[in-house]
Order: sequence, then structure tokens, then C-alpha cells
Amino acid sequence: MTRLGGVDRTRTLTPRTAVIWAVLRAELDRRAGERLTVLDVGGGTGGFAVPLAEAGHQVTVVDASPDALAALTRRAAEAGVAERVRAVQGDGDALAGLVEPATADLVLCHSVLEVVDDPAPVVAALAAALRPGGAASVLVAGRAAAVLARAMNGHLDVAAALAADPAGTAGPRDTLRRRYDADEATALLAAAGLTVEEIHGVRVLADLLPAAVADGQPTALVELERALAARPPYRDLAAQLHLFARRPA
Repeated sequence: MTRLGGVDRTRTLTPRTAVIWAVLRAELDRRAGERLTVLDVGGGTGGFAVPLAEAGHQVTVVDASPDALAALTRRAAEAGVAERVRAVQGDGDALAGLVEPATADLVLCHSVLEVVDDPAPVVAALAAALRPGGAASVLVAGRAAAVLARAMNGHLDVAAALAADPAGTAGPRDTLRRRYDADEATALLAAAGLTVEEIHGVRVLADLLPAAVADGQPTALVELERALAARPPYRDLAAQLHLFARRPA
């Protein structure tokens, strides 16, 4: 079995996750031999939590959906890591009251900051949950990609609204409350005292390619995504931006 920083590569190397796992691998390798305490906010059914638990780490998943947490519990049991995965029901806006400060070595917050009422206190709670020297993996929706996607689909009015709106939304019917560019996301994390070390684009090309191309050349697509992920302007056109930040020691 091929391993990725203690995590099974064969289960994690997809266009949607390869770049994120590559960054997490470096952190896990840096702390090789340690059993980390991981907090996964909005972790759902355990796509990241279960592989991390399988690698020997202790993971707490906070999610608002009881159905997702039930699926997480089943998935962890089937993987034989039930004792290393804890499910906590709650949403990101209430995070400060759900976790103890300075108890996590690694925090994951993926696809959460675009839907909470106010991202600033959520990021502050993430930073507070970290031990000094701990790291945060934050994934947010990209503003430029949303504008490009609407325009390419012929919805020029929606694209214009997204481009003009300060929060990067298209109005009350939009499923997301906000979208980010790299500078905005960096500033949000910096305001909470986190130092952003890396920024990568996730799904730079995956959402733009015809399904026949994406499905027919998955390995080539993963490698191209990884090659472009950190290189502006490709990075900034990605569907999501992945920021890896650290609480200063």
C-alpha cells in the first residue's frame, strides 16, 4: 500500500483533494512520530478525518448535520478507528463554545467560511483552538472562478453581479454568502493572529474540462492540478483557495 504522510494515497489522490493532501503530508512528515490532535470543522462524513485517524491521529469532527456525523461514525467503525474519531454536533458560528482553547495541533476548516454568518469570529476560534506552533488548513470558495464559470455558461448578468459584489455573491438566491480572493482570505486569517505560509488553488482546471477529458485522464489531471496550484494566475482562477497557516509559537 502506498502511503502519503501516513495516509493512504490511493484513497486521497483526486483533483479535489490532491493539492490539500500534499500540503498536509508535509506537516505530518514534519511531525513524524507524533500523534497529533486534529480538529476538523465542517468535516462531514470524514473524508479527511478517517484517513488521518487511520494514520494514528486523534480527530474531532464538528459538523452541523446529524446525518453526516452518523455516516462519519459508521465510516470510522468500518475503518477500525472508532476510538480515534469523535463526532460533535454544532456549526461553525458556535465553534468557540464547542472546543477547548490551545488543544489542537492541526485544524481543518474546509468550505465553512463562505457559509457562516460571520467568518471573523470563526477564524478567531480556529486560531484559539490551536496550540502555539499548530497549523490550520483552510479551504474557501474562490471569487474569480465563480465569475468565470457563470460567464462561460452564458449567465453574464450573474457573473457581473458576482464581480461587483464586495462579498462575491450574486444576491439572496446565491448558495454561498461570500467568496474570496487570496488577499482577502490571507487578511482574514492574519487578523486572527495566524501566519499564512502557503496558498494553493484547488480545482484550477477540474471544473472547466469536459467530463470525458477529466474522467479519461485522471492521473494527468491530478498532476497538472498539482503543477499549477501554487502558480499565479492559475492559482487565483481555481474554484477554491487552500491556505495553510500557523499560530506563532
